[in-house]
Amino acid sequence: MAVILMIEAARPEWITIRPSPLAELCAALHALDEPEHHPESGAWLSAVHKEFTDDLLTRATVWAPLWGAFRARYLLPLTTGPQRSLDAELAEVARLPVDAFAALTLEALIGKNRAAGEPSQEPTEVLRRLRLISLRRYDLGLRLIGEPARFRDELLEVLAAFGSTLFDKEWRRVRADVEADTQTRQRQLHLHGVAAAFDGIGTVSGDGPPRVIVEKLYHATARLDERTPGVLVPSVHGAPHVVVKHAPGFPVVVQYPVLQTSAPVSVEEAQRRLAVLADPTRLRICQNILRHPAATAELAARLGMTSPQVSRHLRRLREAGLVSTHRHGAAVYYRLNVEAIGRLGPDLLAGLHH
Repeated sequence: MAVILMIEAARPEWITIRPSPLAELCAALHALDEPEHHPESGAWLSAVHKEFTDDLLTRATVWAPLWGAFRARYLLPLTTGPQRSLDAELAEVARLPVDAFAALTLEALIGKNRAAGEPSQEPTEVLRRLRLISLRRYDLGLRLIGEPARFRDELLEVLAAFGSTLFDKEWRRVRADVEADTQTRQRQLHLHGVAAAFDGIGTVSGDGPPRVIVEKLYHATARLDERTPGVLVPSVHGAPHVVVKHAPGFPVVVQYPVLQTSAPVSVEEAQRRLAVLADPTRLRICQNILRHPAATAELAARLGMTSPQVSRHLRRLREAGLVSTHRHGAAVYYRLNVEAIGRLGPDLLAGLHH
């Protein structure tokens, strides 16, 4: 299945390419809620769990359905035009009519776009559907239906708090990467046309009317033209996903992953990491924390070892930059640094998956 973007009528002036601090913040918060799907965000996630209180992280969990796989439309740019600050983007959300905000929120909670002209569902039916999905979504739906204006105020307050604490330093770090990608795609757009701006985001097909095909878990078609312009939003923490939003009355938005620029690993560092991985027990530990983080005691039970023995191996892996950690209460959880392993060689990473 795929989302198909028809671009035969699109002109370069109807395509905006710009970073979005709000979209990047929500991509990072999604990675915080589903870390196993976002290994590229591992270093930031470890820092967040180490530096911030459980209370703040719990608040992130409560609101997480809004920036999940089916993200609320207003968490990506609502309009075309130049780059805005986080405060300016939050102000745009605050200016949405309350009924429009509520409808977009329910779409995100249910995980389904409402077709143009389709009547909104009765609150009792909405809550019934949400309860079947999860209690977390049901609780948010109950709050939204009861006081939508207050719900929005609380959400904007939470996002502003996350932006100034969890995310401010990280946005300064990743901004150079997203701005560099923006400039590259803008040049491609103006020199080679609309199709070139989507290079690497989806499959550009010229067989028939020009279109961009983005693989998704549902099927939809959207047309880019003067009435429905497009906004391309580069993202670091969105990797590896491409998010496509095509709600009626708003621009079509595509948030896509960019590659971060990083210094090459020295020969000495590569030798040190390979030496650490030469131990069969450490390779077994790496396999166990590749997909899901684990605490020392859990790893010891899986491997038939004592906790002190596992701790010694984990210390060597951490010193080599091959694992990251985050704390939850009194427990410290270890996760494999997939990027660092992958840079040593794709065959090594593939072997750990088996």
